[in-house]
Amino acid sequence: MRALVPTGDERVTVAEAEVSTVSPVAAELVIKVEAFSVNRGETFLLENPMQGWRPGKDVAGTVIRAAGDGSGPSVGTRVVAHPPAAGWAQEVAVHTSNVAVLPDSISEQTAAALPLAGLTALRLLWTVGPLIGRRILITGASGGVGHYVVELAAAAGANITAVSASPSRGARLLELGAVKVVQEVTDAAGPFDVVLESVGGASFSQAIERLVPDGLLVWFGQASRTPVTVSFFDLLARSPGARIQHFSYTRGELDHSRDLATLVDLVADGRLHPEIGSVRPWAETATVIEELRGRRIQGNAVLTVG
Repeated sequence: MRALVPTGDERVTVAEAEVSTVSPVAAELVIKVEAFSVNRGETFLLENPMQGWRPGKDVAGTVIRAAGDGSGPSVGTRVVAHPPAAGWAQEVAVHTSNVAVLPDSISEQTAAALPLAGLTALRLLWTVGPLIGRRILITGASGGVGHYVVELAAAAGANITAVSASPSRGARLLELGAVKVVQEVTDAAGPFDVVLESVGGASFSQAIERLVPDGLLVWFGQASRTPVTVSFFDLLARSPGARIQHFSYTRGELDHSRDLATLVDLVADGRLHPEIGSVRPWAETATVIEELRGRRIQGNAVLTVG
């Protein structure tokens, strides 16, 4: 079987190689991968990959071997899946709890953009709670998560201000329902009931200054890779009672199938529109990785497996 593996030369890249055929356990099915999506977090892991690790958390394709325990979709079913790793390959074994069935109306390329970014956005908004009328600031909004958050939150009645690196990258966010797009956190007037922060560094401190008293900041990433420093004296003075909550999209859950199915239903109903900035054959994965890291791709990057 062919798969993409880390090159191990301290460069953030991958190469096609022959690997062992997948060996599923009882509750795993095998998917012939038609498309996969690259996440920026995976590009960071490629800088210093663990021995034996292969990337690939977002895949879509067709079941070619059903789970041995009788659970999950049957052979021939089109699915989207969220394996813990190893999805950048011709085939991947996935636990049935991480799989959802695809209707004919959704292509594999569209579906591949759903799992990590979609699950993150969905669960972020559940963490926030009721959305109608709430003023929300989201930083680093030009990626896959940001697009999903803006569309879902705006549809639920939230007032969204998005921070995007440039006007051109932010234009789509306005179409999806953001009331304002700014290039810097300091340009966001506020105050905000909720801040969704994923950049880190100065962005974190600037964003938290714009919270209302008793407001909520949910920290779900550090894309800048710059550590956060917070003056709690300033925080208490400007936003008394404000809360900082760390977020992990897994939320301790091992079963992603229900939430994947929710995302699929939203797309099928025309209520969620994956923002795919690039679709290319998997031979170009290394190039796509560099473009993602340089923020030259808006939304998700999808690779097709020939």
